[in-house]
Amino acid sequence: MIETITSIQNAKVKKWQHLTTKKGHQKFHQYLVEGWHIVGDAITAGQPVVQIAATAAQLEQHQADFPNNVEQFEINDEIAKKLSDTVTPQGIFAVIDILPANHVTPDTVSGAWLLLDRIQDPGNIGTMVRTADAAGFKGVVFGKGTASRYTPKVIRSMQGSQFHVQLTEGDLTEWVNTLKDRQMPVYGSALDEQAKDYQTVTNQADFGLIMGNEGQGMSADLMAATTINLYIPIKGDAESLNVAVAAGVLMFQLNHDL
Repeated sequence: MIETITSIQNAKVKKWQHLTTKKGHQKFHQYLVEGWHIVGDAITAGQPVVQIAATAAQLEQHQADFPNNVEQFEINDEIAKKLSDTVTPQGIFAVIDILPANHVTPDTVSGAWLLLDRIQDPGNIGTMVRTADAAGFKGVVFGKGTASRYTPKVIRSMQGSQFHVQLTEGDLTEWVNTLKDRQMPVYGSALDEQAKDYQTVTNQADFGLIMGNEGQGMSADLMAATTINLYIPIKGDAESLNVAVAAGVLMFQLNHDL
């Protein structure tokens, strides 16, 4: 049975709004996603989707693909606009449970891992997660100071790749030290030409790659702790590359076929 909601003052609508905030995530252990592309990817990936709210048009178009046990709500355009983080709402939203993570620790991981050091821009985070997905990385570690993976702009910018790679939060210093103890190299990214040209590195199956803050780069402590710091030679007059572009270059170089 589908419940129809017509008022933006409805308690469920207010809760859904709250699920776009950090306090809401912490209180309810749930978050909200918008748009059929991401909702559909979440369903396909077997994510714990517990509620779907959609306009009549979106229900008619996609209802056949909803899981059997999901609660369904029909909402109007006014509510969709209230819940949306975009100028033009798509009219379909899903509430997803935040489950206790299968504890991902540097003691047991394998493959290629991207470590984000205080990355703030949602677009950069999304691009890096999508590129990690495309480049065959196993996962992405959100270090302290990096924007939350559950905020609407970050969710939207990841475009469903968050369901294809492992995402976790972690202490990057612990990750770096543990990976190195396990003989897994950890590469930093630096503008300093005393760093090593990224094209000269012999790729390995298991490693970590750190990308640092948009304005400040990697923290000094992490820079000093890495196995090797890499730089991408600039051929033109640009001062530097966007962090997500640089991450893409490095990820595909380091994780190409052995």
